[in-house]
Amino acid sequence: MKRKLAALCMLSLTVITVLSGCGGSKANQDSAKGGKTKIRFASWDVAEDVDRQQELVDKFNAAHEDIEVALEAYGKDFDTKISAGMGSGDTPDVMYMWNYPAYYQGLEPLDSFIEKEGEAYKANFYDTLWNYNSMDGQIYGIPIGFTTHTLFYNKDLFQEAGISEPTNDWTWDDLQQAAKTISEKTSAKGFAFPMKPDPYDYEMYLWSNGAAYCDNEGKLEGNINSKESEEVFQMFQDMEKDGYAVATEKSGTDEFRSGAVAMYVYGAWSINSLKEDGLNYGVVAIPAFANAGKDSVSILSSSGISISKDSKNKEAAWEFVKFWTNEESNKARIGLELPVLSSVVESEKIMDQPEYAPFYLMLEQSTGYTSASFIIKEWSELSENLSLSFEEVFNPSSLQSVPDVLNSAAQQ
Repeated sequence: MKRKLAALCMLSLTVITVLSGCGGSKANQDSAKGGKTKIRFASWDVAEDVDRQQELVDKFNAAHEDIEVALEAYGKDFDTKISAGMGSGDTPDVMYMWNYPAYYQGLEPLDSFIEKEGEAYKANFYDTLWNYNSMDGQIYGIPIGFTTHTLFYNKDLFQEAGISEPTNDWTWDDLQQAAKTISEKTSAKGFAFPMKPDPYDYEMYLWSNGAAYCDNEGKLEGNINSKESEEVFQMFQDMEKDGYAVATEKSGTDEFRSGAVAMYVYGAWSINSLKEDGLNYGVVAIPAFANAGKDSVSILSSSGISISKDSKNKEAAWEFVKFWTNEESNKARIGLELPVLSSVVESEKIMDQPEYAPFYLMLEQSTGYTSASFIIKEWSELSENLSLSFEEVFNPSSLQSVPDVLNSAAQQ
């Protein structure tokens, strides 16, 4: 899940060693004969991000006489090594996690740990995040970071075209009109979107229009090819056909950074690069569908931290999980990820920062939706097939019939 998920998949590993020391603590009971217990903690960060994690791990060590942490990196091999570890019984005790549908059977349910911390502990996390860290009604990860999607726009191009900037209450009709004007009055295209969109991401547009890929039983027929779903795909294709939107090879970030397009929808991953570019940009909520009569919805790319079901040191592991998800650690990771604790968002005045506030607005609007990736067991294979189907709709060399493509996709 991640970027994109792709960005989340640029992973690295951290190994943690939990020492037992004092008296009759539970961590000490987890330790072998009162000695040091090594707990492996797999992280997916890389390069300087690992250095920042080491600083936090060192701080944890200093505060716990019975716990010691060692850091190790897996990089892009994270998923491969986690899968291999689960298959061989050599899984890290603690690990970053996003792909719960694939891994949850090897993870420890955390509901009982959370309950022991009291209601305030869980309530401090944004409620929407729990749905992305759970499977089959049980919580398998504590949220540590997320991004929703928002609409990015180039303020200079809007000024050049002589039109008002987007607002949080825009509809897709507003976007299309602005995109047309910008395409006519500037050298840029009005809007960009992926020619081969990630199906995990694209479902948010269907949700916003009252549709979904499937029902709660995973049935595609009558859902992915519903009238509401067709309307979404047809709107994007028509924008491309009419020449004021462009279907890009990637996310649209490159075109946006170069000034070739005025608007695109994406996660928070591009903010740092846009700041480095000195681009005069703004961020607002994703436009709503006027006829749907509801707010727009965003997919989440969410990361959590989990405990292995096979860990022999679960209580000690939980002590570290609590540290890694507390306010201090959440603040320390600002810049790497959006804070998941409402108390940190308030204390750091995140909502006063216009480039970040819309991501939280989208978070609040996106409660109660379950991605098809959490429902359909064969999602990995289906996702690849859907991606190819979507490309048939948006590739300028094909632009195939939306109803035909979706009716075909519904039979998979």
